[in-house]
Amino acid sequence: MGAFSLPQFLAKLRGGLVSPMALHRMGVLGMNARNINYIARYNDRDKYPIVDDKLNTKRAAKRYGIPTPELIAAFEIQPSRSQVLKLIEPLWQFVIKPARGSGGKGILVIVGRDGDKYKKASGAELTAEDILRHVSNITSGLYSLGGKPDRVMVEALVDFDPVFDNYSFEGVPDIRVIVFRGFPVMAMLRCSTHDSDGKANLHQGAVGVGIDLATGRSCHAVQRGLRIKQHPDTEMPFGELQVPGWRDLVRLAASCYEMTGLGYLGCDIVLDRRRGPLLLEANARPGLAIQVANGVGLASRLQHIERFDLEQLEKNVEERVAYSMREFAASRTLDKE
Repeated sequence: MGAFSLPQFLAKLRGGLVSPMALHRMGVLGMNARNINYIARYNDRDKYPIVDDKLNTKRAAKRYGIPTPELIAAFEIQPSRSQVLKLIEPLWQFVIKPARGSGGKGILVIVGRDGDKYKKASGAELTAEDILRHVSNITSGLYSLGGKPDRVMVEALVDFDPVFDNYSFEGVPDIRVIVFRGFPVMAMLRCSTHDSDGKANLHQGAVGVGIDLATGRSCHAVQRGLRIKQHPDTEMPFGELQVPGWRDLVRLAASCYEMTGLGYLGCDIVLDRRRGPLLLEANARPGLAIQVANGVGLASRLQHIERFDLEQLEKNVEERVAYSMREFAASRTLDKE
């Protein structure tokens, strides 16, 4: 149990009538089951501040030796105009983000300069005044959870591994790994498209590529719920996709269990050309679209781990990674279909 017919599943979703029993038979984890059986049961609320605030996540990651993008500066309160201008004036590339933002909202990526203009990946240009306005919007809570006043983070732009150059359009892909009780159980690559406006957001039209936990190879790909075999903009075949340094990446994700103390979490990871996998953020309420990206339900994998006895749960990071790679290997890949 766990694999399902994607066309059948999507047809049911479009019809708007999916019975709990039908979802159960297909091994699909629904939102209610996720919230009650996994988030509420395995995630202590007193641990949420570690992941709901990216600055807290970065500090915790440093304590546990988990690499993250370099932090240039953090403003705990509304910075003055002169502080912001002094900070960005010598920078060629940087990222400004809210500490408590969600869903990628409020993240501003600057990839270059043209005189006093700052360039985004799309080619759009911003002035210093535009950036000041964006910083003000962040601190006012425009992008934060609950609309509360927020802190501003300025990070160095990741030197992304060129292996993904043709798998994303006007944006950079990241890899989401679901970790349950310390065991990686499912992974996907999120690739931006023209439709998604350069953002790796599946609901906005980005591509979700299921990744085989055993090998780091692509095994499935969808856009807006439809099966695809190549990137809609670059026409790069997903069947040739292989994530380099895959075991190190999965090991990083598994290590986030000790770092956060959360039993059910999503880890968002990027690949840096020099530093390898870096943790972007962790999420105590990861979405469920990863099942569609993989063409496999999460329920059976989570239930498999739930049946473990205490001795099995005391495995170290290396043992947990080896177990997941062995037990949750994909049964098919794109180039074999």
